[in-house]
Amino acid sequence: MKSLVTSLLPGLFLATIVSQSFAESPNSLSADEDNAGFELLFDGTSFDGWKHAGNWKIEEGVLTREGKGGSLVYAAKKVPDDFELRFEWKVAKGSNSGVYYRPGQYEYQILDNAVHADGKNPRTSAASIYFCLAPSHDATKPVGEWNEGRIVCKGTVVQHWLNGEKVVHLDYADPKWKDNVELLRLRGGDLAARGANLSLQDHGDPVWYRSIKLRELSANDEIDTTPVTPQEISPETQKAEQAKLKGIIERRKK
Repeated sequence: MKSLVTSLLPGLFLATIVSQSFAESPNSLSADEDNAGFELLFDGTSFDGWKHAGNWKIEEGVLTREGKGGSLVYAAKKVPDDFELRFEWKVAKGSNSGVYYRPGQYEYQILDNAVHADGKNPRTSAASIYFCLAPSHDATKPVGEWNEGRIVCKGTVVQHWLNGEKVVHLDYADPKWKDNVELLRLRGGDLAARGANLSLQDHGDPVWYRSIKLRELSANDEIDTTPVTPQEISPETQKAEQAKLKGIIERRKK
């Protein structure tokens, strides 16, 4: 007669495999995330809650784009005023995309810094507040590898995180950032704007997203207030940036 332990081994082994599989699935909430109030926006199998023009698809639990179209928009609910968003992203060589989370041109840049032209300007590089504030440094992983993105917004503070490091910390009410606030305004973004739908940009390049999780922050939720110093912008880069901005403004007038 088999011992009780021996007879239970197959079941225990299967339970362990199932448990590990769930824990390792990027499109699931950990116990800590569930307790913190995160909501899973993408389940890895369906477009439930999302809208697009037919140019996005799901492959092996990952959102990716194909053909011509536009952004993939989470239409089920608006982004809360104060929130934390977690997501994973990767790009192909030279790819460009972005995560839009507030109205207008208000973007967490997704980019291959080494090849794409936007990578030459820290203020338009990966994890920047695009055309507003540069990250402290390039914390991206090599092309083809998954990056962990995180956006935290509370009151007048906007934070961008990349691969576990806070690379942007902006309190747009602080007068020292007035030039950055104005730069984004000229581009078409209002840092004080609220009430947008989350949007994943289709720039015509290969890009992949998964593990998209959102929670609303309460008044009692504390955030990291450690200051972050953005990368410096060289005079040559600033000159090219102003030329690009002039083109944006002129096209808007037409």
